[in-house]
Amino acid sequence: MKKHDYSEEEEMLILNLVDVEAATDEFIIEMRYATEDNFVGKKVYPLDVCIMQKDTLEKLMKSNKEFLEIGLRIKIWDAYRPISIQKIFFDLVPNESFVANPYKDQCSVHNSGFAVDLTLVDMDGKEIEMPTSFDDFSEKASRNSTKMSVEAVKNLSILTQILTKNGFKTIDSEWWHYNDADAKGFVALDISFDEILKRI
Repeated sequence: MKKHDYSEEEEMLILNLVDVEAATDEFIIEMRYATEDNFVGKKVYPLDVCIMQKDTLEKLMKSNKEFLEIGLRIKIWDAYRPISIQKIFFDLVPNESFVANPYKDQCSVHNSGFAVDLTLVDMDGKEIEMPTSFDDFSEKASRNSTKMSVEAVKNLSILTQILTKNGFKTIDSEWWHYNDADAKGFVALDISFDEILKRI
C-alpha cells in the first residue's frame, strides 16, 4: 500500500485525532453514515467509528456534564469525515447551504475533525424533539425557521446555549451542526478511518 505523505500541519492535526468511544463512554454514538439510515440511503463510512480532535472532544465532554445535570445526554451522529467522502456527499447534494464544497480550499470543518453533528436524548436514550430529523435538507432545518414547535424551540435553545458556552459555534442552515470555535483556518484531511485507528 502506498505510504501517504502529509504536510507538517496535517500531521499535527492527525496526531490530535482521537477515537471517541475509546476515550469515553459518556455519549450515545450513532454514526449515521456507517449505516443505511442517511440521505445517501447506503453505508458510506467503511468503519463504524467516531473520530474528532482531542480538544473538541474535551469541550463536548464539558458540555455533556451540564446536560447530564438536567437529565439529558449528547447523541453524536457524525464527526470527522475524509475529503473523499465529502466529495460523494457534495456530488449527490451540490448545495453549499447544506453540504460544504470539497472542491474548494476549505472543504468542511468535518474534514479536520473540528465539527460534530449531534442531538440530545433523555436518560432512556430517546431523542427529544428538535426542529427536524438529521440531514433534513430543507428550510425547516434552519435555526431561523418559523415552523418549529414550541417544544423544539425550547430544546434547541438548551442545546445551543450549553454548547456555545463551552466553545462551539453554530451555523444557520443546520441546527444539528456545531463547529469548534477554535477551528479557525483549519486544514482539511483525507486520511482514512483505518489509517487513523492504526496510528492511535
